[in-house]
Amino acid sequence: MNNNNPLLQPFNTPHQTAPFDKISEEHFMPAFEKALEEGRREIAAITNNNETPTFENTIEALEKSGKLLDRISSIFFNLNSAETNEKIQSIAREVSPMLSEYSNDIWLNEKLFERVSTVYENYYDSAELNGEQNKLLEDTYKGFTRRGARLSGKDKERYREISAELSKLSLLFGENVLAETNDFKLHITNEKDLSGLPADVIEAAAQRAKQDNREGWVFTLQFPSYLPFMKYADNRELREKMFRAYTTRGNKGNKRDNNEIIKKTVALRLERARLLGYTNHAEYVLSERMAKSPERVNQFLQQLLDASLPFAEKDVKAVEEYARKLGFNDSLQRWDFAYYSEKLKTASFDISDEMTKPYFQLEKVKEGIFDLTRKLYGLTYKRNKEIPVYHKDVEAYEVF
Repeated sequence: MNNNNPLLQPFNTPHQTAPFDKISEEHFMPAFEKALEEGRREIAAITNNNETPTFENTIEALEKSGKLLDRISSIFFNLNSAETNEKIQSIAREVSPMLSEYSNDIWLNEKLFERVSTVYENYYDSAELNGEQNKLLEDTYKGFTRRGARLSGKDKERYREISAELSKLSLLFGENVLAETNDFKLHITNEKDLSGLPADVIEAAAQRAKQDNREGWVFTLQFPSYLPFMKYADNRELREKMFRAYTTRGNKGNKRDNNEIIKKTVALRLERARLLGYTNHAEYVLSERMAKSPERVNQFLQQLLDASLPFAEKDVKAVEEYARKLGFNDSLQRWDFAYYSEKLKTASFDISDEMTKPYFQLEKVKEGIFDLTRKLYGLTYKRNKEIPVYHKDVEAYEVF
């Protein structure tokens, strides 16, 4: 299998892009296993090097290790996000714990961390390293300390368990939301229920119904279907149905309910943060971000709230008043707001999303982005049909 596995061969494609036309689901697991094996050999070579630790034989070597695994992971998890299926999701569930274990074997490797620490103590901020090297050394050292390298005994083993569990929970959470998004379909057979919807939205819904071998029109929770429905559909009861379906994904008490996953994730993140010497997960995450602390984030959010709330309240009042003018006498709900906001915008400015839509067709948007980046950065683009893509709608461009 390895000899014929396109993921393990040189990519003889333009710019060594992924050969999607040759890759199938069955190639991924053997490729991951081979790449993990190769990565472990590379790490062992660094760890067991008897020479005095230097930037080149430790930090740089570590940075260059695992390239095959990085390449395969990048292809696989991008596919899992953009063009997934049950087989890919099954592979993701199987391989994620393996990747988590591999990562922990690096970060929790005492002998390897000792080498990294030696280089950090001897070379950090020294004249022997340039700016990029110094940054890489700092990030590598911090990476080890933030991922449990200083832990010992039971704490180190518990960190491993937490990392593996969080990896599984994250995948499962996403799968549940995706499944609930894909499963819901609002099937309309009465043409009166299409009142208010633009012609192109109705046509798209008719096409979806045909794909499902149904009569009438089908609306989904995917944004190109969901958003126009919430903005334009006159049928308030159906807007509420769509809204509730969208906002309760993973929260219906069924086999795809995410409540327990969220509780477990929060508890495990807190436990991990405290193992590493932080008060909570937010403090752990923000210590490497610009904000630095939860207090600063909360301060910023409060400033944002104080500055924006009066305007938000004014907007809500304006929408409510306009809805009343149109004869709406009920309490304005969240499934009403986009609908009446769109009507108010059209009445106030004589403009609507439907009027501006011709200016935002895909081809026009591409032309606009290409022209803007040409003016700003001197970039030009040329479509290359020889570059393999993972879906017929994907276009690949060379950037010059």
